[in-house]
Amino acid sequence: MAKIQLVDLAHARSGDKGDTANVGVMAYEPDDYDLLKELLTPQRVKEHFGPMVKGPVERFELPNLHALNFLLHGALDGGGTVSLMTDAQGKVFSTALLRMEVEVPEEVANRVAGRGRVPKGWEGG
Repeated sequence: MAKIQLVDLAHARSGDKGDTANVGVMAYEPDDYDLLKELLTPQRVKEHFGPMVKGPVERFELPNLHALNFLLHGALDGGGTVSLMTDAQGKVFSTALLRMEVEVPEEVANRVAGRGRVPKGWEGG
């Protein structure tokens, strides 16, 4: 087993609905969807965010999109219209979740190494 960041397996988007942050996580490759389901339990996501998420975490599976959607209740200090938080619309929750370290088989770690940071074939410039 090897530790990698979630960003190597998936990409994500996030936003808000009142006091709830909404985070969608999509596997880069359909074959990794089952691994995402195994790794990203509501409990594990809640632990990752710690006291930032005051309420429960709900997970919804979207197998046709190879995606998971999480609702992080009580994460936005009341929401965009009343909160003084810097990110009252929850836009950075996706980036924060992608930094989660996960343990995967060595062959998966080797296959996805660095994928979330530099697109394959991109040389810079």
